[in-house]
Amino acid sequence: MSTRIAVVTGASSGIGAATVRRLDAEGFHVVAVARREDRLKDLVGSLTTASYFVGDVTSDSSVADLADHVSGIGGSVELLVNNAGGAIGAETVENADLSDWQWMFDVNVLGTVRVTKALLPLLERSGRATVVVLSSTAGLLVYEGGGGYTAAKHAQTAVAETLRLELSGRPIRVVEIDPGMVRTDEFALKRFEGDAEKAAAVYAGVAEPLVADDIADCIAWTATRPHHVNIDRLVVRPLAQAAQHKVHRVFE
Repeated sequence: MSTRIAVVTGASSGIGAATVRRLDAEGFHVVAVARREDRLKDLVGSLTTASYFVGDVTSDSSVADLADHVSGIGGSVELLVNNAGGAIGAETVENADLSDWQWMFDVNVLGTVRVTKALLPLLERSGRATVVVLSSTAGLLVYEGGGGYTAAKHAQTAVAETLRLELSGRPIRVVEIDPGMVRTDEFALKRFEGDAEKAAAVYAGVAEPLVADDIADCIAWTATRPHHVNIDRLVVRPLAQAAQHKVHRVFE
């Protein structure tokens, strides 16, 4: 039986790392992709068949090298998880830092397009492929102070929807997963440029925000349905988050 290969970007921490672990348990040979080699080594060291590739989704040459690397493994490339992304800043549009907006668009949107484009020939060759786009509820609704991130995530959602239409009739599913409040080690901390107090305030009073393993579970579930079943969009929030703007918080 041919080796089933999954590629996960943004794999050095958070949802990406959790997804690598979960897909490894599901029997995939997982190629973990990120820029930080030390973290990738630690991640794949204890797993069954996972390997890693040090790469940057914002670089054409790096992504071309990734496609060559994956092709050289042999086996059937059946799953791509476009997880690389993130947010920086919480300024209003009026006070936008355009370099932050540029970074968010480059990683979340163009990174997804670049990697998907490079791997589509390998995915199609498998005859039963799935492309997962990890967007956000920020790709469905906007909020004050989130203009750059919500714009990027809306664009990423548009990419997923367009890709599904364009691939109709070909053996490639396109799944969009939109998490709400997920507490990971780095997301909020990066957004607030290392300010731990601001990062902690995002989750203050929330008894059980989602964690990375919750989203990895959703990714694995969508990817392991019978191939004629396409989960177009999966929105997942913690119980405490009834909507983007309504979060139940308890302070003692």
